[in-house]
Order: sequence, then structure tokens, then C-alpha cells
Amino acid sequence: MEVFSSLYLGFSVAVSPANIGYCFTGALVGTLIGVLPGIGPLATMAMLLPLTFYLPTSSALIMLAGIYYGALYGSSTTAILMKVPGESSSVVTCLDGYVMAQQGRAGVALATAALASFFAGTVATLLIAVFGPALTSVAQQFGPAEYFSLMVLGLISALVFTQGSPIKALAMIFLGLLLGTVGADINTGFDRFTFGVPDLRDGIDFVAVSMGLFGIAEIIVNLDRSRDRPVSTLPISRLWLTRQDFKAAWPAAVRGTGVGAALGILPGGGAMLGSFASYAIEKRISRTPDRFGRGAIEGVSGPEAANNAGAQASFIPMLSLGIPSNAVMAMMAGAMLLHGIAPSPSFAAQRPDLFWGLIASMWIGNVMLLVINLPLVGLWVRLLRIPYDVLFPVILLCCCIGLYSISHSFADLMLLALFGLVGVVCVKLDCPMAPLMLAFILGPMMEENLRRAMLLAYGDVTIFATRPLSAAMLIACLLCVALLLLPTFRRVRAAATDA
Repeated sequence: MEVFSSLYLGFSVAVSPANIGYCFTGALVGTLIGVLPGIGPLATMAMLLPLTFYLPTSSALIMLAGIYYGALYGSSTTAILMKVPGESSSVVTCLDGYVMAQQGRAGVALATAALASFFAGTVATLLIAVFGPALTSVAQQFGPAEYFSLMVLGLISALVFTQGSPIKALAMIFLGLLLGTVGADINTGFDRFTFGVPDLRDGIDFVAVSMGLFGIAEIIVNLDRSRDRPVSTLPISRLWLTRQDFKAAWPAAVRGTGVGAALGILPGGGAMLGSFASYAIEKRISRTPDRFGRGAIEGVSGPEAANNAGAQASFIPMLSLGIPSNAVMAMMAGAMLLHGIAPSPSFAAQRPDLFWGLIASMWIGNVMLLVINLPLVGLWVRLLRIPYDVLFPVILLCCCIGLYSISHSFADLMLLALFGLVGVVCVKLDCPMAPLMLAFILGPMMEENLRRAMLLAYGDVTIFATRPLSAAMLIACLLCVALLLLPTFRRVRAAATDA
């Protein structure tokens, strides 16, 4: 009964006229961003982060969350119509969705993706409502040693599950940790790595880093890609599924929801891993696996359900434990810090209106996305024809104005340009930037909890192994590293990256 009373509180926050408007704005903008290949939710959230500074905290979080799961909805449109996924999690959707479109079933494929996503989003929202508070109560027993070990587990998981080379991901984690140490030491007050620049005494601004890596860098990289961007000429057929389509699609959507939710809860998990796992499972259990890659509707419903369930389930560790599980959740944590709220296990107890309001808004946002996506497919197709050369000056101007409006600092604009160049270099060298952002967010918290644990233990490092919860998480870290060393896992990981 407590869950229902809490959900009632959440809906009372989420259905206010202002929050309904911001939820709709986030869902609409996210869908638009997902439809336009190359920009992505990370870049969009980074660009809009400064604007949220002037919004109420609940409205800011609701809008940013809507952008995230809205982008996953929209990315399936380009994956099906153009074989160009707007997001990495929609790569698998291309395999059968584009073939269905070529067969004259584009409308059926789009409707399947939308309905599977809606079902998965609804189930994932219920999982957050049920398991979020339970995890919060467990996490309230954590001390500094447990927090440090949990953050180490989060970074190790990001290393294992991220795309690309593990060595490059490890290097990006170390770079993120180093960037997090810039500024005055929290205990001694001595400057670290400020190079005599007074503006760096408070540390490197999160907004400048995120907008540079995911905003400015995306603009520069997309200027190269935009000239070769294909244009969809496929007609949109009827949208509704036949009885046979429903019979084939709904079991795959149910299985995909379960797989995506399970993998999304894991630190370092998220939408992409679930979609690949769901496709592999559907192909493995099918009596006619040769249909996959030739227009099998299960190859659309399963992965689309998995990526949306994984995306929304990734909110659980951030809201319940205070640990962002991927770069998007790091962006959400940054938005909370921008509003003076530190992500922690006590978040639900201290601000139940925000916690439950965000959860309730997810269900409302999924309903809005279903309404937005199906009737406006034709509009999204027309938007794909806008030249990127027209879009990028507006995006660049918004980035600069938004950042300066928060800090009124020229130094932050210089950092924005610097991290934009760093982002371009990372893209050219195939270095994943998500581990960097995770390490940058978690680094200062790791340092603080490491110091607290050592003070409590009088310098005895065995405290991390003698406390049961901390030891269990360190063992999980070792298991993740062992998993990365397994040849079978490396082959699956490489196949997912190359897909």
C-alpha cells in the first residue's frame, strides 16, 4: 500500500500543468533528436542543461528524462526507414525493420516499435516504483567503504560493457578521474592542477565538460557526416498490426522487456546491451531463425522493448543508490547537482516529491510518446531532409549562450572549446567518452568516501575487505574483470560493437 500512496504523491507532482508541459517538451524534443541521426540524447541534454538551471528541480529532471527515452523512440524511425540508427541501441532494429520497410510494411514496423517501447516503458516504470525504495532502504546501511566499493564496481562495469577497446575505455576512466581532482583539495584547501588559474579553484564545471564532449564535438563531427546523410523515400503503409503480427510480436516484446530491465539495472548497463541480447535470444529460440534479417517482426519488437526497458531501468541505481550507471545518468546526476541536490540513497527519503514525481512522469511520458510517434511519422520523415549545415549554427549559439548564462565566466567558454576539441580527438581515435563522464562525476565522491573510510579505519586498508557489503562488491569487480578476459565474452562484445 505504501507504493500506491507514494505513486499518488508522484502523480500529484507530475500532472501539474507546468510539469505536464515540460514532460511533453522533453518527449517531443527527444523524439526529434532521435529522428535526426548523429545528435543523440547526450548531446541534447548537455546543450539544454544550462536552461534547466532556471527551472524548478522537478520540471528539469522530468524534461531531461523525457529527452532520453524520447530519443530512443525516435531513433527507431530512422533505423526502419533509412537503415541509419539515431542511437546505438537501435542498430539491431535496422536488421529487420529496414527490410520490412522495403517490403512495403514500414508502417507496421514503426507501429511495432512504438507499441513495444510503450509496453516496456510501462513495465520498467513499475519496476522502478517497486524496487527503487527497496534498494534505497538497503543502501542506507552503506558506509564510506561500501560507497567507495560500489563506485569502483560502477566504473569496472562501465569498462566491461562499454563499446570499443577496453584499454581505451580504461584510459578514459583515468582521464575522467584526473579531471575530477582539479581544484582546491576538500581537506587541506591546497590547489591541485589549477596551473595558477583562479577560475579552476572550484573545479572544472560539469556543464562545460558535458557540453564540450557531447555537444560541440558532435557538431564538428556531424559536419563531416551530414553531406552523406541519406534521405528516406520509402512510403509509409498502414500503421496497424494484423492478428498474426500481434501473435508474433507480443511474446518477443515481453521477453525483451525482461532482458532489457535486468541488464539496465546493472552498473554500466543500459539500452544498447539489452537490444543486442534480446535479438540474440529471439533468433536462438525461433523455430525459423533464417527469417531474421529478412523482415521478422520479432526482430523489431524484442530489441525495441529491450532498449526502452533498459533505458528506464538504468534510473534505478541512480535514484536508489546515487550512482549513475551510464553517461546519460551521469548527466541526470549533474542536473541534480546543478540544483543543489547530491545524488544519494537518502534522495527518496529527503525529497519524495522529486523521486516519485519523476517516476510518475515516466509513465505519462510513455503515453505522450505513443501519441506523438504514430500520427507524426510523416512529419519526422520531412524533418530528415533539413540540411545539417542549417542546424549547426543555431545549436552552437545555444550552447555558448546557455553556458555563459549560468557562470558568466569567459573561462568556462574556453573550457567548452577545449573539451569540444578533446571530444573530436576521442571520436577520431575511437575512444569512448561515456566512461570519462562517469569517472568525472564519480571521482570526487570516490575520493571523499575513500578518505572517510581510511579515517574511520585509522589507515587500515583492510576495511574494504572486512566489511561484508564492501567485500561483496569488490568480488563482483573481480568477476567483471574475469568476464572481460573470457574469449567467448570478448567475441560477443566485439560482435555487438561492430554491428
